[in-house]
Amino acid sequence: MSVLESLAVFAAGIGAGTINTIVGSGTLITFPVLLATGLPPVTANVSNTLGLVPGSISGAIGYRRELQGQRARIMRLGAVSLVGGLAGAVLLLNLPSDSFDTIVPVLIGLALVLVVLQPRLAAALRRRQQAVGGEPGRADGGAALLAGMLLSSAYGGYFGAAQGVLYVGLMGLLLHEDLQRINAVKNVLAALVNGIAAVFFLFVAEFDWTAVLLIAVGSAIGGQIGAKVGRRLPPTALRALIVAVGIVAIVQLLLR
Repeated sequence: MSVLESLAVFAAGIGAGTINTIVGSGTLITFPVLLATGLPPVTANVSNTLGLVPGSISGAIGYRRELQGQRARIMRLGAVSLVGGLAGAVLLLNLPSDSFDTIVPVLIGLALVLVVLQPRLAAALRRRQQAVGGEPGRADGGAALLAGMLLSSAYGGYFGAAQGVLYVGLMGLLLHEDLQRINAVKNVLAALVNGIAAVFFLFVAEFDWTAVLLIAVGSAIGGQIGAKVGRRLPPTALRALIVAVGIVAIVQLLLR
């Protein structure tokens, strides 16, 4: 890897760490850059997953204030995310990408619909629960959230672009919670999924250590930047940014 290529990968790592902390989809920055350096797609994907782990941890630390009081939720959703992330990593090394990649734009599109309609859908769900005498919103999101997070985490372990959009869409709909606190949980779950996939890849996959280290340092810096920027965004602005990034993700995946 040349000096210019190394600088490009490092800069992509900073960008990915920043956008992953705020929204997700940082992979859409780093993955094309790694491909441009000449790495094979699977090697680039594995190297990217390993490198983004420090960025996910950095972003979660940056959002630690919003994580207060969510320990039980993180433990429950984290366990599901670990299982899904490991399953996705296994799929990456054992299945052809064509069949799985076909449904990825659909998943992201569905997540964007959830993000846009989340306030109305959540309010309607709470009104319905109150009408039948139920609680005005479940703290754990129920079985629907667990199932959705399992599938989203499997996708995250496989590729990961717009994984954060899926997480925010699901939790925003099924949890009666502030969007910034949901974003904080998203960062922790992304760190868990990237981490379990990275541990698996260390033993069974090929990767480029130079690329991993450059992205790791860059994404750790970006994680702190993203936490400072993302915390200042009001819910409407954060939701608009999520939608914009998700649309770009869909376009890039369809053209890839």
